[in-house]
Amino acid sequence: MYNIGVIGGSTADDRFKPVAYEVGSLLAKRKAVVFCGGLGGVMEWVSHGIHDNGGVVVGILPGSDVKDGNEFLNVKIPTGIGYLRNFLIVRASEALIAIDGSSGTLSEAAFAITEGKLVVALGDMEIDHRKPGDGTFVHASTPEEAVNIAFSGADQYRSVADKRKGLNQF
Repeated sequence: MYNIGVIGGSTADDRFKPVAYEVGSLLAKRKAVVFCGGLGGVMEWVSHGIHDNGGVVVGILPGSDVKDGNEFLNVKIPTGIGYLRNFLIVRASEALIAIDGSSGTLSEAAFAITEGKLVVALGDMEIDHRKPGDGTFVHASTPEEAVNIAFSGADQYRSVADKRKGLNQF
């Protein structure tokens, strides 16, 4: 079982709603535990796809009220720390899939790359990641391709996790 993060816009462009739903469906079928921001937009559509396919999705909420999470979450974790919760989503994930989004999604992707994790983008996002030791930022054309690449990246992350223990600790 892998921990896969899905990051994306808090409002979903109509063209990304079915994409997010399909990513959620595919992750559920592959038995991933999915971490997301737990609110609306891309997060809600991914959660919906996971819910409809019997999967597990954890919402790391920015606010203090558990009621803020979308209705499809299995677990709602209210943090009360606002956008700082983006770092918790990254830390909980072994690889991430980015669907659309803007500055919040960009911050999550940047955190993930700094942590040495793979970020698979479905959409137009681009990040320069040429620093040695950083993770990888790649594009996928379809939800299925994104999920397959994310699982491969999570597997690679696990294989080097023991070497990284102690690095980037608080």
